[in-house]
Amino acid sequence: MAATQEKATPCCPANESHVVGAKGGGGAVSRPVRREWASDREKRGAVQPIEAVASLIAPVEDIQETPSVPTSSKGDPSFPLGNFPAGTCSYLLFGLLFADAEERESRVKEDDKMSIGLTAGIPVMMRAQTRHPLDPLSAAEISVAVATVRAAGATPEVRDSMRFIEAVLLEPEKNIVALADAYYFPPFQPSLLPRTKGSPVIPSKLPPRRARLVVYNKKSNETSIWIVELSEVHAATRGGHHRGKVISSEVVPDVQPPMDAMEYAECEAAVKSNPSFIEAMRKRGVEDMDLVMVDAWCVGYYSNADGPSRRLAKPLIFCRTESDCPMENGYARPVDGIYVLVDIQNNVVIEFEDRKLVPLPPADPLRNYTAGETRGGVDRSDVKPIHILQPEGPSFRISGYFVQWQKWNFRIGFTPREGLVIHSVAYIDGSRGRRPIAHRLSFVEMVVPYGDPNEPHYQKNAFDAGEDGLGKNAHSLKKGCDCLGYIKYFDAHFTNYTGGVETIENCVCLHEEDHGILWKHQDWRTGLAEVRRSRRLSVSFICTVANYEYGFFWHFYQLEESYSAVRFSFSSPNNGNASLDLKSQPSCKFMQDGKIEAEVKLTGILSLGALQPGESRKYGTTIAPGLYAPVHQHFFVARMDMAVDCKSNEAFNQVVEVNVKVEKPGPNNIHNNAFYAEEQLLKAELQAMRDINPSSARHWIVRNTRTVNRTGQPTGYKLMPGSNCLPLAGPEAKFLRRAAFLKHNLWVTPYNRDEMYPGGEFPNQNPRINEGLATWVKKNRSLEETDIVLWYVFGVTHIPRLEDWPVMPVERIGFMLMPHGFFNCSPAVDVPPSVSEAEKESGTSKLMHNTLLAKL
Repeated sequence: MAATQEKATPCCPANESHVVGAKGGGGAVSRPVRREWASDREKRGAVQPIEAVASLIAPVEDIQETPSVPTSSKGDPSFPLGNFPAGTCSYLLFGLLFADAEERESRVKEDDKMSIGLTAGIPVMMRAQTRHPLDPLSAAEISVAVATVRAAGATPEVRDSMRFIEAVLLEPEKNIVALADAYYFPPFQPSLLPRTKGSPVIPSKLPPRRARLVVYNKKSNETSIWIVELSEVHAATRGGHHRGKVISSEVVPDVQPPMDAMEYAECEAAVKSNPSFIEAMRKRGVEDMDLVMVDAWCVGYYSNADGPSRRLAKPLIFCRTESDCPMENGYARPVDGIYVLVDIQNNVVIEFEDRKLVPLPPADPLRNYTAGETRGGVDRSDVKPIHILQPEGPSFRISGYFVQWQKWNFRIGFTPREGLVIHSVAYIDGSRGRRPIAHRLSFVEMVVPYGDPNEPHYQKNAFDAGEDGLGKNAHSLKKGCDCLGYIKYFDAHFTNYTGGVETIENCVCLHEEDHGILWKHQDWRTGLAEVRRSRRLSVSFICTVANYEYGFFWHFYQLEESYSAVRFSFSSPNNGNASLDLKSQPSCKFMQDGKIEAEVKLTGILSLGALQPGESRKYGTTIAPGLYAPVHQHFFVARMDMAVDCKSNEAFNQVVEVNVKVEKPGPNNIHNNAFYAEEQLLKAELQAMRDINPSSARHWIVRNTRTVNRTGQPTGYKLMPGSNCLPLAGPEAKFLRRAAFLKHNLWVTPYNRDEMYPGGEFPNQNPRINEGLATWVKKNRSLEETDIVLWYVFGVTHIPRLEDWPVMPVERIGFMLMPHGFFNCSPAVDVPPSVSEAEKESGTSKLMHNTLLAKL
């Protein structure tokens, strides 16, 4: 994936440093609980470094964080910051530059331990870091990784049979990310690392980036995992080429990796060239094979015959009516009664049966969805254009993959399987600095089981992430349709089946959106009203998996530091008389709203079945003559590696469940109206397998056990469910063998970097029962004060309507992460009012403001 710099906003310098270091002071104080209102001296308490960090970096002196413009000891700006190159050790260097002369001299004495030099009095890195440890692999890195693996093949035959399923970044340990964010890349925050007294010893470079490749051997039917170190080598060193180094390779037995687009095309060609299939289509009145569409579906696992010893597909067949119409909706004519099994490894049809001659449905005049006359209709003419304008540009700032917006900051990632990944979510909270919320957010799996027991629909239970890949099926987004406003796009790079590099331009869209009313109140006595509008930053991508489209969105709701012209404060002298003191100074620093919303938008075309004349089906909806749409469900799994107020070396989170209880009738409830919220700590994994319960307003809170707000309660973020469901299938349903994680809406596990996918890494043709989450939680590991990972399973039950044809209007589903005790009061009260053009011209807004001040 690549940040498309040519599409970047003009106000977003790529290498801007926003935080610098200053001389530290004060001793280390061990403190089990952080108070939000603690003094600056108290806030400099030390946390003991973990061993993994200590191995990379010696204990760093307690560095106080300062405003973005450094000042000398006299308080005046002493050095123009400029734009340091990406990878410059800016924070450390500024700390040296603005330290006292004696302290600077003592630090420079450690020069033999640090790869930092002094040129004309200005410290510089000897070797810059060019790519953040979490940046997605570039096209060049993918090429190096593929070439390295191919060159490591034992024989030419082995090398020629290699097929590359995916090549992704092997994400480093969290302490490496913290080191990079502290000294090498934005946000340049040494506070992300443990603070103890001593001189800083910073390594000259970060550990080399590594790639992880899944390789399928087409000849031996083996799947292997390779780890390649991507070492940059100077062009003159080895014939002008970069080289990688194989760190490890391992054959994974009894698995099948995800299917590839090239395999889909080969499967379609194999079926359409099969003589038995051609004859079956002739019986249905089809002579032209160019009209036939073959969608290869993975076979799932129903018996030993579906095991991973063979690479199999059971395709679904459709047929268009016109070969010269590329946009005709071919899904409007399903071909039923034909059973085909394809050996994908050898590209041959190994089983074929024409089981039942079902006539092709007649051509539905409403089947097409293209514009105007191309679909045989007329578009409405009364739609006026809406323009989204930002004359001063956007409020976000981009540096590579690092995003800053309204005190939010995070990094964007992308993988072929998950698609969009959000890393290192945090916000800047004034004097408290950078407060982490989550390490990593992504959608790791989705399952679509169908509820029709008839062939071929009972076999339709796709694992669209694990069997196909959400990222590999992503779109190149179109400005003005997929996204509106001032847009920043990111490209995505991935390997294709044969090892080439493919790029999806404009794959990820980032833009701001107006989100309607944030809050409003009108005083009925005075008639004065206050209303504020909400704004959010949306990061998204859209993919197509066969007939369906899915849009995956992460919305960040505005966090804004603002200043007020008037601050009201009460003082109580010793004599007890209170006075009202009006001062013109900054107000409390609030953040507007502070929510993170995960949303999936479902659209596309229904997967249909054919009906005999006069036939209807209990397990679906008749859409058109001879056509019905089976009932089905869509399930999505969001994996959230949380870090509420936790740095990389801290594991201070826990999860509590909250249910609303009705008070029993009695002395405490004489009016029978009482209810209250009851909390329960989820202490271990087996206890944390939970389901939603709308009747008790059930939700879950991730809390920090060491940080409290002004009321003394732990700070936290709560997971607020949206609409949801559970599988409508019996406990022995075959698809639940591979999707046991669908049995509960919430799972909680302690962090383990090898536990990434709820159904295991290879769900395709997986014969193992309950692999993944359902097996991991049997360890019943403790969840009390640990590094928490939430797995939230949410779904929608789709009973098709006629209005879903020929293309489905978007259906939305998702959930919220909301601050719960994270702030000391409403984070939205300081948002300035929006003034209309009419109010600007008439001065009405200013008059109302002056009237209100006069009353106060």
